[in-house]
Amino acid sequence: MVVARDIDPGIDSDLMMMWLADARLPTGAHTQSAGLEAALNAGLAVALIPDYIDARLATVVAVEAGAAVVAHRYACAETAAPASLAGRLTSVETAWRARTMSPALRETSALLGRGYLRLLGRLWPESTAVQALSLVARPGRAVVLGVAAACCGLSAGRLARIIGYEDAQTIAAAALKLCPLDPVDVSRWAIIAAPAIASMADRVTDLTDPADIPASAAPLIEQWAQVHATTAQRLFRG
Repeated sequence: MVVARDIDPGIDSDLMMMWLADARLPTGAHTQSAGLEAALNAGLAVALIPDYIDARLATVVAVEAGAAVVAHRYACAETAAPASLAGRLTSVETAWRARTMSPALRETSALLGRGYLRLLGRLWPESTAVQALSLVARPGRAVVLGVAAACCGLSAGRLARIIGYEDAQTIAAAALKLCPLDPVDVSRWAIIAAPAIASMADRVTDLTDPADIPASAAPLIEQWAQVHATTAQRLFRG
C-alpha cells in the first residue's frame, strides 16, 4: 500500500512548474483536444490552427486563467477552516461558470478538475486548500489548478502561463492525431504562440476578485463544443 504524505513545500518552484505542465500527469488531459477536433469537423482549415490557438488564448483560456489566478490568491491567503475557503473557491467557480456559456465546456472542465483533485488529494492530503476543494461541488479545472499552484508554491503569473502553454500544446498534440502533419511544424506552433500566452498571462496575473475575471466570449468555439458533445464518432472527448 502506498502511504500518502505531503510533498515538501520547499521543492524548487521551477521543477514544480514543469511537473504541473507535464502532459503525463494522470488527470485525463490526454482525452482532450482543446476543441480542435470539433473545429476541424466544422471546417477549420489546418493552416488556421495557429490562429485558433491565439483565439482561444484571448477568450476561453483567459477566462480560465483568470479564475485560476483568483482561486490561487484565495488558497495562498486563507488561514481559516476549510469551510471558509470552500466558500471563496465556490464564488470563483460560480464566476467562471457564468462566463462559460457552453454546458459541454463546463462539463469537460469538471471532469478534468476531478482528475486534478484526485492527484492533489494524494500529494497534499493535509492541505487546508485541498480539503476545502473537497467541499466545492464539482470544481472545474480552473479552480483546482489555482489550488494546485498554491500547493506547488507557484506564483500567479507562472500559473497563468502554464494554463496558456498547456492549451497550446494540447491543440498541437491533438493535431498530430487528427491531421497528416510534420511533428516539427506542429511543435513550432507552441513557440510562435509565446507572445499571445504572455499577453494573456499579463492580462490576468494581478486579478484578486471573481468580479474581475475576464468575460471574453467565444460563441463559435462554444457552439462547436456543444455539437462535438453529441457526436457519435470522435477521437477526443472535447
